[in-house]
Parts: sequence; structure tokens; C-alpha cells
Amino acid sequence: MDYATLKVIWWVLIGVLLIGFALTDGFDMGTAILLPFIAKTDTERRIVVNTVGATWEGNQVWFITAGGAMFAAWPLVYAASFSGFYFAMLLVLFSLFFRPVGFDYRSKREDPRWRNAWDWALFIGGFVPALVIGVAFGNLLQGVPFSFDTDLRVTYHGSFFALLNPFAVLCGLVSVSMLAAHGAAFVKMKTDDVIARRASLALRIASLAGVVLFLVAGALVATMIGGYQIVDAAPFDTVANPLLKSVIGAPGLWLTNYSTYPWMVAAPVIGVVGGMLAVLLASSRFEKSAFICTGLMIVGVILTAGFSMFPFIMPSSLDGRSSLTVWDSTSSQMTLQIMLIAVIIFLPIILIYTSWVYRVMRGKVTRAALEENSHSMY
Repeated sequence: MDYATLKVIWWVLIGVLLIGFALTDGFDMGTAILLPFIAKTDTERRIVVNTVGATWEGNQVWFITAGGAMFAAWPLVYAASFSGFYFAMLLVLFSLFFRPVGFDYRSKREDPRWRNAWDWALFIGGFVPALVIGVAFGNLLQGVPFSFDTDLRVTYHGSFFALLNPFAVLCGLVSVSMLAAHGAAFVKMKTDDVIARRASLALRIASLAGVVLFLVAGALVATMIGGYQIVDAAPFDTVANPLLKSVIGAPGLWLTNYSTYPWMVAAPVIGVVGGMLAVLLASSRFEKSAFICTGLMIVGVILTAGFSMFPFIMPSSLDGRSSLTVWDSTSSQMTLQIMLIAVIIFLPIILIYTSWVYRVMRGKVTRAALEENSHSMY
């Protein structure tokens, strides 16, 4: 397989890993975000916690796998992003610490203050990563202030608070809204009675907010947010060196791919249609359909960002030549080939095992089940 094709394949595979993370760990985060609001009593909150209690650890592995794949396939992206987003990533990491401790320790004591504190800790563990990851994507769309010298040593010229600019925060709110909608659809599917009714209302609000914010972000990208375009570069199958190209930046350039490849328009359409169908199905008995629709919204939003930026992965707002793309930030051809063989072998096994786990854990979490297994459930 030629080098250029391998580069595109790994762009697709890392995108699949990110989408897998958003679809699986996304409803875990969404459930945690909604926990203090859709469950009023301790029993209700235990029910909500246990909807994701059996699978949240496995879901989080998608995030770790995506990071490992990025390190192996895109070493320059890994180096530049971990330099630029270092404190943001630490914030995500520290907030994720609340999740295992919160799940395991929440019900160790019956003190209401103890349990309420851990409920809010779980909320932080869901809200903060969802927000920060969205903020990171917002900054990628605007360009990140980094540069490479002639020895390919990266220097980041920004600050943590500069990442919290208005457009990036808007993208963070898109992320929070769509994951909250995904979590609400999951809770509605896994519970009944009053919790399911509250989840329906949360699903309607979060899905509508996600669609509106996504459209606003899209309008800003089309009119105000500067995009990037390669005007001259080395051949795609050469050794990676980001400085061997010329890049221009201007508002509206992120829409170029949609003119070149009209089929890419399907991505934002899927995002909007999925969100609106979730709104319509929020109060219906088609619980699985609503959950699928929130999943489609997530897939559509992520693909929209990926298609808009292709072939860019991490554009530089300071030095266009330093921008990292699919063509000039990858590992060697041999590394990509060996990794691809590993993916072909192990990814189907992981998917089969994950499907089996969800099949075994299917069904609703009810008050009766919680009372019967009070000491074994969270």
C-alpha cells in the first residue's frame, strides 16, 4: 500500500476512534452532566448512576486508545498539541479523576452531604471534559499559535486563558449540549417513570440547544473565522516535514472542501437532522430511535469539523508553514503499515466483545432492581 493512501487511512481510523469515544463515553459524560438535575432523591440518583455503572470504564478506553494512536501515527501532532494544550489536558485529566472515585465511593456512606458532594464531583467529571474537548476543537478551527524551527522543534506561543476565546467556548457549549442530549436519551432508554420523563425534557432542551449552537458556529466559520488552505507543498508520499509547504488563511476557506467534494455536505445535514429528530422523539416511546438520533448528531458534528479541516490536523495561526496536515505529520510508512495490521486483527475483536457486553447489560435499571441488589450496585 502506498504511503499517501496509508496517511489517509490513518486519518480515517483516528477519526473512528474519536467518534467511538464520543458515542460511548459521550453518554457517560452526558449522564453525569444531567445527574444533579434529573434525579431528585438519593434513590433516583443511584438509579441514574447505575445506568452507566456497568460500562463506563470500558467506554473511557476509547479516549486512551485515540491518544495512543495519535502518538504512534501523528507524532508531530502529539508533540505540538500536548505542548499547546498542556494545561487544558491536565484540567481534563484531573476532572476525570472524579469519575472512578465518585462511582466507587459515592454509596460507601449514607450521609446525604457525602453523597451530594460525590454527585457534583461526577457532574464535574462529565461537564469539564466535554467542555474542554469542544474548546480544543474550536481552537483548532481558528488555528493554534505554534511554530517549528528548522530542526522541527516546536514552540507554543499562547496561553491557557487565550484558549478560552468566544468562538472556542461556543464550540465547547456545542460539545456539552450534544453529549448531554446523548446522555439524556440513554437515561430515558434505561429508566422508567419520573426519571424517564425528566430525561425526555432534558433530551428535548439539549438537542435543540445543540442544533442551534452548531448552526451558529457554522455561520461564524463561513463568515468570520479564518480557515486555511495549502497553496504549494511537497509530494504527498514524501517524508514528513511540515515546513515544505505554503499556506494561506482567510475567512470561509474551511468551506472549500464542500465545493470540491459536495458529498461532504452530508455531515452537517446528518448533525442537524439527527438533533431535530431527537427533539421530535423525546416524548415518544421510540427510546432507541431517539438514542440513535443523538448519536447521529454527534457523528455529524465531528465529521463536519473533520471534513472542513482536511487535510489539516492542527493549523498554525502564527506560521502557516508549521501547520500540521495529514501529509506531513505522520510516522514512517513501515510504522503505519504495522499499526494497520494490528488494527485489522484487534479492532473486530474489541467491537465483538463490546457488543456482547452491551447485550448482557441490556435492560432498564429500576427501583426494584436497586433495592434487590443494594450492596452490589453503585
